[in-house]
Amino acid sequence: MDSDPDEALLAAVAQGDPAAVRALAARKLPRLLALAGRMLGEASEAEDVAQEAMIRAWRQAPTWKPGVARFDTWLHRVTLNLCYDRLRRRREIVTDSPPEQADDGPAPDRGLEAADVGRRVAAAMAALPERQREAVALCHYQDLTNIEAAAIMGVSIDALESLLSRGRRALRAALSDMMTP
Repeated sequence: MDSDPDEALLAAVAQGDPAAVRALAARKLPRLLALAGRMLGEASEAEDVAQEAMIRAWRQAPTWKPGVARFDTWLHRVTLNLCYDRLRRRREIVTDSPPEQADDGPAPDRGLEAADVGRRVAAAMAALPERQREAVALCHYQDLTNIEAAAIMGVSIDALESLLSRGRRALRAALSDMMTP
């Protein structure tokens, strides 16, 4: 295994260095927010998940064992598990009527088409089975290699590529009317 680029920073976090904690958050938080946002489709929930993942990283730092796994792999897995916990809780909520929702779209005079495309893509992503959505989010939105994404998901590279292929095919079908010939 290659050396972990986060090893020294994690050791400093374990020693209680406030600058190291800030550096770790600056390095990891944006990607965790993006991943949770893609998985959950809701910014406030994504922020909660990313913060909880960072708290767990801070708590784990003193007992982290270098060489067992890359810290980034572990942190992404923690984030995904927290997302799955929230997605499971969503399914368990039964209501008589739909909740009221504020219009969070852009101002009427700006970005209507871009917002519509974004909503369509987000809806198509949300419609994917969880494992396909996870594979697409890790590889296409988190810019992880197939090897890194497979390690985070705990699957073989062949299984990841199969998930990606099925996910891409489903996205292409769902968004086919948007694609130019």
